[in-house]
Amino acid sequence: MEDMKKRKMEEMGNNGELSTQEELRCLLDPLAKSQLVDLLSRLGSQYPSIAEEIKSIASSDPVHRKLFVRGLAWNTTSETLCAAFRMHGEIEEGAVIYDKTSGKSRGYGFITYKHMESAQSALSAPSKLIDGRMAVCNLACEGLSGASTTPDLAQRKLYVGGLSPDVTSEILLNFFGRHGEIEEGSVAYDKDTNESRGFGFVTYKTVEAAKKAIDDPQKILGGRTIIVKLADTHKGKPVQTQLPAAAVVPVALPMAPGYPQPGKAHPTAAPAGYAYPQTIASYPASSYPSPPAAPAPYPTQPLIPYTPLVAKKDPQGMPPTTPMGMGGYPYYIGKQ
Repeated sequence: MEDMKKRKMEEMGNNGELSTQEELRCLLDPLAKSQLVDLLSRLGSQYPSIAEEIKSIASSDPVHRKLFVRGLAWNTTSETLCAAFRMHGEIEEGAVIYDKTSGKSRGYGFITYKHMESAQSALSAPSKLIDGRMAVCNLACEGLSGASTTPDLAQRKLYVGGLSPDVTSEILLNFFGRHGEIEEGSVAYDKDTNESRGFGFVTYKTVEAAKKAIDDPQKILGGRTIIVKLADTHKGKPVQTQLPAAAVVPVALPMAPGYPQPGKAHPTAAPAGYAYPQTIASYPASSYPSPPAAPAPYPTQPLIPYTPLVAKKDPQGMPPTTPMGMGGYPYYIGKQ
């Protein structure tokens, strides 16, 4: 009998627990996410068992523990990458991604922590100087979309040109760090030779710091005068925006009056000075006689003989001239 009573008591207790869970679900369901977070955080701080349960559930999914790290130097290895992030907690896995064909680093890698709180600690300071380059991390599930895609990124990212080959990423970051906190920055290096390409990029956390760096008159680094401007303005040609087809209104070109425009119906009213369409009168057949026939050619005339002319020979010598006297009168010479 006593065993039967104990079983009934246990069944009633289990039914009571089920009814209590359903009641709690109904009460928690309409609450907002922020209210639930506040409630669980207070309960976790008061009861260690609840805190451990929250940690185990949160860390069970590696999505919340895996970080994507970009901006790595070409000579950064998996060991140096893990060493830079080990300060935030125990690392379960970490590796730099290499190109399969060339065997060289692709400039990014992944870090997976054992606990979620370690990942959150690393995300609180996402920028880290690794092998002379400022690397940035974010949750791997966010990909590149979790990187600096804020609307003011174009006003915070600077292009730095004219760099000396001796200027390293660390020197670059120290030079521009005086204007404000830097989120990301490095010198651009050639993948094959690992030599400086003479330019780099610096991304500040605030727009004000970027403006200070642009307006700073002292732009001499490594013995050279450097160029500092927004990275978007360095990209080259401005992008030409194409208007949608609905926004393009066709405009008719002016044409001479009296001629129809192609693709448009001609107005009903006739243009000034023209009867449209113009009527052409028919020409009667009797108005214009046929052209006269060509006259017959003239008859050939016989040749008329002409007597040949004989040229007379002039007498030799000068012709005799009558001597002239004064006043134009003939001068006579008396016979002797």
